[in-house]
Amino acid sequence: MTADDRAHLRALADPDQPGASTLRELLTALDTAVVELVHAPSGDDVVITSVALAESADLAAAGEPATSVPHLYLHVGVTNAEAVRWLDDVARRAPEHRPRAVMSKAALRSSALRTAARRAGIALVAVHPKARWDHVLPLVQRMLDRSRQQASSPDSSLLAMDTDLFGLAQIVASNARGMVSIEDAHSRVLAYSPSDESADELRTLSILGREGPRDYLRALHTWGVYDRLRDSDEVVDVPAHAELGTKRRLVVSIRRPSEDGSAAPAMLGTIWLQQGDRPFAPDAADVLRGASAIAARVISRGLNAPSTEGLLIQRLFGVRGEGVDVPSLAGALNLPLTGPAAVIGFATSATEGRHGTVADLGSTLRLHASSFRRDSVATLVGDRAYVLLPGYTSESAVAAWTRQLVEQFERRRSQLLRAAIAMPVAGLAQVAGARAEVDRVLDGTAATFPEGRVTTLAESRTAVLLGEILDLVRRHPDLHDPRLHTLLDHDALHDTTLRETVETYLTRHGDVRGVAEELRVHPNTVRYRVRRAEEILGMDLSDAADRLLLQLQLSLLRRGEDTART
Repeated sequence: MTADDRAHLRALADPDQPGASTLRELLTALDTAVVELVHAPSGDDVVITSVALAESADLAAAGEPATSVPHLYLHVGVTNAEAVRWLDDVARRAPEHRPRAVMSKAALRSSALRTAARRAGIALVAVHPKARWDHVLPLVQRMLDRSRQQASSPDSSLLAMDTDLFGLAQIVASNARGMVSIEDAHSRVLAYSPSDESADELRTLSILGREGPRDYLRALHTWGVYDRLRDSDEVVDVPAHAELGTKRRLVVSIRRPSEDGSAAPAMLGTIWLQQGDRPFAPDAADVLRGASAIAARVISRGLNAPSTEGLLIQRLFGVRGEGVDVPSLAGALNLPLTGPAAVIGFATSATEGRHGTVADLGSTLRLHASSFRRDSVATLVGDRAYVLLPGYTSESAVAAWTRQLVEQFERRRSQLLRAAIAMPVAGLAQVAGARAEVDRVLDGTAATFPEGRVTTLAESRTAVLLGEILDLVRRHPDLHDPRLHTLLDHDALHDTTLRETVETYLTRHGDVRGVAEELRVHPNTVRYRVRRAEEILGMDLSDAADRLLLQLQLSLLRRGEDTART
């Protein structure tokens, strides 16, 4: 482990590290549209360096903690009575074992909650009832990451513009004279400048993580705004819409050209500038174009390089570097070094025209994992997500939670996921090996989806081993039988279906009548097609070796076709 690695570990382990956000800075960044400070007994300059979600079960199980507690708690689905009981318990703890602030959607409605927070000496922050927790949590985490980066930067003004999207949004707002929001390619807000009284409803909804008015979105499509953003780098002037209550905006796309220039620029997001009480600056369009180039670099770096904590998590999963100092990682991430753990891998599946990437849903996966196990960690690697659940109490509960999550993504988001579980994992030193195991399962079961949507290596060993055998054969062209292509060429030239007939014949173990029923043809037609295929292939399908070889070659062909489709 390098000296830099040790420094990162010390920084993560130290709750009073330099560069941490104060509560005031955090609330300013989140904006008055999302949060409102109810009271802060110690003032709003208390330092916040860590955040955790807390559901009802987490609060009910909480006692006097053995280690340091997160500075900020987000109460998700917690009733007023549960929150009050927890705060009363917290008030009896030693000061070093108390959180410094709590965010709750009930803070403005419950006087009992406000009173309990005062008794505990904890700052209470009200969250807008319509705000989405899977939107608030990433914003808080992004601000904490930003503070750590600023602490290590020799030039914070340069970093604010060229490394951090929140800093960029504030600089653009100041120079272009408007309110800025920076969105990703899926219209999710990544950063924004502070709002003022002239912010319209569309901006407020966007900051809350909600979709804008449907009539306005239709108007944007009718005006061709999205088409122009996809096809060019121009700054698009979007007029005010009095009936919908939206103000004038300027918008520019954030695009990343391909490295060799051979492909169209990839759409990374957009920058929106809402007009306030004063006109835009004369050079507002130029400011937006410059900001677009900077944002493209920032987002690209974010896609390619995780945060400091994210880098440590990836090393734990065996993604980056070797010879990892697991005890140091455990201390930095506040994870138990030993004890049963579970590693879960998630991959997307494309079917019935529905496509998606796990990266698009990373924040939601982290949110659900943190709700299930507060000490869980998650990471994204390419198009897969991995979750570590340390210290679980029931294997059946882990499996049930995973199935519920996969079903929820399909039901609510039309997002088809596959999941593989490795458990029990003896300790953190075995996490990297467990990730390799779930990768084997996800790779080996891709062709069998939707069967085995949530599975383990033990449950899907046949499919996994067969898939790995096929991959080995695929990498050795001398093991590919050229006779199969003769059959395929015959089908293409004569518009026949000999391949389909032979595949069904082999699957049904030579049951001619069963094949005829499935293909809806006469049994004599099946017999003729099988004989014709034998002639073209030069094989005898009554011979076990010929059947085995042909099934292997056909499986290899199907695996390649499935890979091409997904």
